[in-house]
Amino acid sequence: MESFGCISSVLGCSACIVLAGLVLVSYKLGLIYQLFHKTETKSPRHGGESVAEVLRAHGIKFLFTLVGGHISPILVACEKVGIRIVDTRHEATAVFAADAVARLSGTVGVAAVTAGPGLTNTVTAVKNAQMAESPLLLLGGAAGTLLQGRGALQDIDQMSLFRPLCKFCASIRTVREIVPTLRKALAIAQSGTPGPVFIEFPIDTLYPYHLVSKEFAVKNPPKGLMGKIVSWYLNNHLMNLFAGAWETRDVSPLPVHIPQATEDQVQSCIELVSRAKKPVILLGSQATLPPTSAEDIRRALEDLGIPCFLGGMSRGMLGKDSPIHIRQNRRDALKEADLVLLAGTVCDFRLSYGRVLSRRSKIIAVNRDKSQLLKNSDMFWKPTIAIQGDAGSFIVRLSKGLKGHRCPEEWPQSLKAGDSTKENANRAKANEKTEHHLNPLKVLHHVDELMAEDSIIVADGGDFVGSAAYIMRPRGPLRWLDPGAFGTLGVGGGFALGAKLCRPESEVWIVYGDGSLGYSVAEYDTFTRHKTPVISVVGNDACWSQISREQVPILGSNVACGLAFTDYHIVTDGYGGKGYLVGRENEDQLSDIIKQAQREAKEGKATLLNVLIGKTNFREGSISV
Repeated sequence: MESFGCISSVLGCSACIVLAGLVLVSYKLGLIYQLFHKTETKSPRHGGESVAEVLRAHGIKFLFTLVGGHISPILVACEKVGIRIVDTRHEATAVFAADAVARLSGTVGVAAVTAGPGLTNTVTAVKNAQMAESPLLLLGGAAGTLLQGRGALQDIDQMSLFRPLCKFCASIRTVREIVPTLRKALAIAQSGTPGPVFIEFPIDTLYPYHLVSKEFAVKNPPKGLMGKIVSWYLNNHLMNLFAGAWETRDVSPLPVHIPQATEDQVQSCIELVSRAKKPVILLGSQATLPPTSAEDIRRALEDLGIPCFLGGMSRGMLGKDSPIHIRQNRRDALKEADLVLLAGTVCDFRLSYGRVLSRRSKIIAVNRDKSQLLKNSDMFWKPTIAIQGDAGSFIVRLSKGLKGHRCPEEWPQSLKAGDSTKENANRAKANEKTEHHLNPLKVLHHVDELMAEDSIIVADGGDFVGSAAYIMRPRGPLRWLDPGAFGTLGVGGGFALGAKLCRPESEVWIVYGDGSLGYSVAEYDTFTRHKTPVISVVGNDACWSQISREQVPILGSNVACGLAFTDYHIVTDGYGGKGYLVGRENEDQLSDIIKQAQREAKEGKATLLNVLIGKTNFREGSISV
């Protein structure tokens, strides 16, 4: 009898395993879901409409793209709900433009590109957004759900490509997944340390049922049992693809989590700052992130009265001529400081990996990202207090806690005096005559003096842009755009496009090196078609000068560094813009030409100043903090 009991137990277990297996298979095939959710085979709706509904509910105003058949339903649906579709001449530009919108608007920037090469063309721009901590949503087309890995057109393993670059990656497998996946992705992009997210849309999740069903029809199915199984499987896959697709779903934004300093941490920092005689604040791009407004941060910094070095997107935070904004001699100031506040600033190559910080200084580090917060602290520096939290809100809370206390005025005054000495010396260099063509420093001083007070400056280049970072002064918060820590060339066209769309009333200036211009000069066609009249000033020295400066003296060769004095102004004309050539023969008209370019831009024409420049011995460090 015992043996019969054992047999019964084994059979019972086996039956349970088989049943569990059947349930699992039924779940995977969507059979259980289909029992409770209808497939509307007559509906003309498509997945692109679901994408558009979510984006509109999240306040997305622009979608940047380079069109492709895989993503057409997204573009058409978004346009119908009032989202402006802006098509560019390269997919990287679309992502750079979305990056700029994210930085300037406080929302998520969105780009959509087609499968395969369309997506691979965005990799550099997505990596740049990751390192710049920009909340960005990339929508990518893909081969159909049943054709992936079977040699379909433009089919590659896109997920493996983007997982190292993005905070979140997902591949839509059924139409009903679109809304919840998008909501989740948009929240993740903005939470914690912001960054890019990627969603892959197989083509059969975007087009309507009646079109997709034609692709699933088997013209010559195998005969017999196998034919019936294949036909059933394909039909079930199709029905599951659209099951419950058009049921009402919540499209509103999910909560965004932003790390904050604790009260105890803020109080400890208040005590340290109150005792400091020579404090310094290094403000990085992260301090400009939502939810704290740039205006609130500016007021908090002014109330503290602590001298500030501004880097990256925080340039302009204190306006053009603030008494506490220090632009020069940072290394010397850090040696003398008794307290340094790293507010969203990272101890990477831009701060010599922390070696510029004095071991005698008290150091407060605030950063949303733990790895960035403590970067190189095991080697060259040690934080007195390290806070994983939002830098902008921390500064506001610190200022409130120190109400009535100000940094001793003689400290920022002494640093400002050093600033004036250095800037006077730089201006003297601007008046020197170069052997050939125009002095680039003089050109930049002219542009800085004549650009409008509401101007946004986009930095895209090496040598010429490095000089611009020390000469041109953004007039207010969020009026400077550079690539950030990745140092990417080619951001100019996309950044300017996004900036002009966000701030159509502002002048948008691109400061280009002649090397970097080559990446995005074709976007003058985009500026013309989409009526985004930006102004570019190109420092044309026919050379990759930042490389040549070291390559020639060290290795004795200028190989691959030489370019030509190309007629970029004529290229601009060909794309529908207005180009100007500026050289030594019309140097005395430089101011008039700049003003004419500004008038053309106000009248709706994108302009470019092709300025032939000579060599100077002016050389400064990195432009980004």
